[in-house]
Amino acid sequence: MHCATPARIWVQSAMLFVAVGLLAACAGPDKGKAAELVANPASMGVKAAWTSSVGSVALPLDIKVLGTNLYVAGTEGLVAAIDGRTGGDLWRVTTKPQLTAGVGSDGRFAAVANRSNELVVLDGGREIWRQKLTASTLTAPFVAGDRVFVLAGDRSVSAFDAATGRKLWQQQRPGEALVLQQAGVILSVGDTLLVGFGGRLMGLNPQTGSVRWETPIANSRGTNEVERLVDLVSGVSRSGDQVCVRAFQSTVACVDGVRGTSVWNKVATGSTGIGGDSNVVYGTESDGTVVAWRRSDGDKLWTNEQLKYRALSAPLLVGRALVVGDASGYVHFLSRENGATLNRVTTDGSAVVAGPVLVGQTVVVVTRRGGVFGFRPE
Repeated sequence: MHCATPARIWVQSAMLFVAVGLLAACAGPDKGKAAELVANPASMGVKAAWTSSVGSVALPLDIKVLGTNLYVAGTEGLVAAIDGRTGGDLWRVTTKPQLTAGVGSDGRFAAVANRSNELVVLDGGREIWRQKLTASTLTAPFVAGDRVFVLAGDRSVSAFDAATGRKLWQQQRPGEALVLQQAGVILSVGDTLLVGFGGRLMGLNPQTGSVRWETPIANSRGTNEVERLVDLVSGVSRSGDQVCVRAFQSTVACVDGVRGTSVWNKVATGSTGIGGDSNVVYGTESDGTVVAWRRSDGDKLWTNEQLKYRALSAPLLVGRALVVGDASGYVHFLSRENGATLNRVTTDGSAVVAGPVLVGQTVVVVTRRGGVFGFRPE
């Protein structure tokens, strides 16, 4: 059985999570033959800059970018800090056992989660502590303000002292029977910690874990538990205090990240994060349609079906191009105005497993085989 979307389902039972062999995409209609690629117009220059590797990637990867550096990890436990200008290592280390989520970092401390449900924190590439978590986590830890925040699969958020590993607080929400095997939402806006709990976005006090506000993004619907999944997925578009997020196969919405007030909410059937700027929000639907929404009110500006069923990544906006990866390892540079192809480059033939990121002037993608590729658009 093959389905385009990499998201899987987790079943909750007594705070434990057992993977079941059901791809979430198989619950929906988004199956079809991948669209044939149009001739590459190469109307925008893109040069290969450098390559690196982190070993195979079977975890829901997020790539952390800070300045000109990026932090990335592979399933087997390799964690690397890479100079995005050259592709050279700042440091790399292998931790054990295998990892379940990507890397969080503030530039000094780096944090990962592993299959033993442990949070592991590094300082300059050297492990300084690890702490047991209440459940498995698929979301990269969030490191800020000398704290490490962890969103776990049991709908809990925990805060730890980054230097010592001391647990500071934990916020627990009621758990649903099913949880996506996919990274969720955790970030900060001002002095508020934003966390996705199911189909809701919540603002927490990062000092105490108390709830400041709670905003519904999507409501469960459908006839079974799989169809009712509405977890918020990693990959948000932020402009100032406004944060736009996606609820799995349900909606895209924008929220004021300080007050928690809803700006707009639109039906959308994607399973990957979104991108954009102060004017437009972009996303890729589960059938490969690329969509642009006006940021002020959510009105749809355009759609493009040129890459249907190619299992697209979350998009990255870089100048006049919208960058997405696909399941065949291609990186597509599309027009931000209508989604038409500007250029297309190849990697190693395996799927692009995380949304592209911009490090300085370099676009970076990571593939299923663990290839890390830097490209420089004109």
